[in-house]
Amino acid sequence: MKKNKKIKHSSKKYKPKKHKKYIKGLYIAISILLILVLAFLYYIYTPIETHKKTRIPAGSISHTISELNKQGYNVGFLDRYILYFMGEPKAGIIDFGNIKSISRIEFLRQIINLSPSHTPSQLTLIPGETLEIFFEETAAQTGLDKNILLEEYKKQSSYPEAGISADTYFISDDMNEKQLIEFLIKESEAKYTKLAIKYKGSYNKKEWQRILTIASIIQKEAANTKEMPLVSSVIYNRLAKNMKLQMDGTLNYGKYSHIKVTSERIKNDSSNFNTYKNYGLPGSPIGSVSLEAINAAINPAKTDYLYFVKNSSGTHTFSSDFEEHRKAIESGN
Repeated sequence: MKKNKKIKHSSKKYKPKKHKKYIKGLYIAISILLILVLAFLYYIYTPIETHKKTRIPAGSISHTISELNKQGYNVGFLDRYILYFMGEPKAGIIDFGNIKSISRIEFLRQIINLSPSHTPSQLTLIPGETLEIFFEETAAQTGLDKNILLEEYKKQSSYPEAGISADTYFISDDMNEKQLIEFLIKESEAKYTKLAIKYKGSYNKKEWQRILTIASIIQKEAANTKEMPLVSSVIYNRLAKNMKLQMDGTLNYGKYSHIKVTSERIKNDSSNFNTYKNYGLPGSPIGSVSLEAINAAINPAKTDYLYFVKNSSGTHTFSSDFEEHRKAIESGN
């Protein structure tokens, strides 16, 4: 009888090829993930050079990143996404003192954890105010020299008036006169450029000065924003007919910003702001302007109005001819 042969069984387990590929792919994915994590950690803990005082503007995260770039900080899209997860930046001033650099993550943490002690000074230029008065108030608030502020403005601005947009500005306490004016004009020019491109397609400073001049008269004359396009229409209608504007507001320039215009003043003022004596527009804007006044200067209402007078309600009555205007003056309504 033949003996049965023993069947030998291999001790090695069988591993399908697909399973091997899966394990290999998993290892690769984990390795890539680990590299990305290490790269991210390296990025957020690398030192970032700091300036003694850093201004964090009010606004969106994107605006904050953009402003930090302008101040010389090497921050970009990745920092923007990190801030999205960490929290909204707070407006203010970070005083780093003698610290030359900190880790990127600590820098971003300071941006979102600004304490009240870091809150910057605020300067507000109200619509219609003149630079003469604004710089006087600025000097009193900051301790800077009013005359130097005016001189720096004349050196740096393209416009005798209205070169600083009516707005609230956050400023650093260590700014000198030159730096402050540079900052205010830079902010304003950016706004004017954006508006000019929106309304006109390009920013032409000669054309924009005319718009600012008309807007500044509207700002002085209109009782409210609703009236602005109507006042604008009167200005354009009188200019088209070669009539003198004869508007009191044009005499509220410079130091005369809040001084009531009298018949004596009209008689004696020989400047080109006196629209009772001179034809056309004044040579430059009278004061700061709002966005609403600029919009009205560019888009006047379609009317045939040539006159307006203040009525008992504190607004104005508009008329197309002098007879109507005289009646409105007599009635006071």
